[in-house]
Amino acid sequence: MDARSALRKSMRQKRKSLTPKQQATAALKLLAEIQKLPSIHKSKHLALYLPNDGELDPTPIIHWCWKMKKNVYLPVLHPLSHNRLWFVKYTPRTPMTRNIYGILEPKAPYRFIRAAKMLDIVLLPLVAFDDKGGRLGMGGGYYDRTFNFIRQFNAQKPRLIGLAHHLQKVEQLPIESWDVPLTAVATDHGFY
Repeated sequence: MDARSALRKSMRQKRKSLTPKQQATAALKLLAEIQKLPSIHKSKHLALYLPNDGELDPTPIIHWCWKMKKNVYLPVLHPLSHNRLWFVKYTPRTPMTRNIYGILEPKAPYRFIRAAKMLDIVLLPLVAFDDKGGRLGMGGGYYDRTFNFIRQFNAQKPRLIGLAHHLQKVEQLPIESWDVPLTAVATDHGFY
């Protein structure tokens, strides 16, 4: 097993070992941290995710965004391009379905799709991170392929902010040439 796979397995076990109470507390602490960001307050179009596999739950952030009249989008597995994502507007009334990984996403037909380049901020999940902007995901490469244009063209938008439990931080990640670096990482204990 290579270093990335071993680290992925270890970190997934750590975050899944958190109790429901620890998860709920971390989600509320994360909301408080996110609310400190001036760029969040200025943003109108934000992509988030619904938690899976012990990921830090951004649901309180989603509810706060709705309250603040922001447009919230969720990732949807792109039906035509392998290992890429679409972003579909998400409201309390959006019909949902489970994708091939068992993750909830807006149900087809897709209305209100927003191009990745047109999002202001993307709050995305991760398995591990370092303080240099490195992100280790689940291994499918969906976010890296979808946001490759940032690395390729040095695009300034959208800002990619990883969300993670503080325990998912490592000293240094093994980075590959295709990895798209994060702008920042927000945890239940602060920002990196």
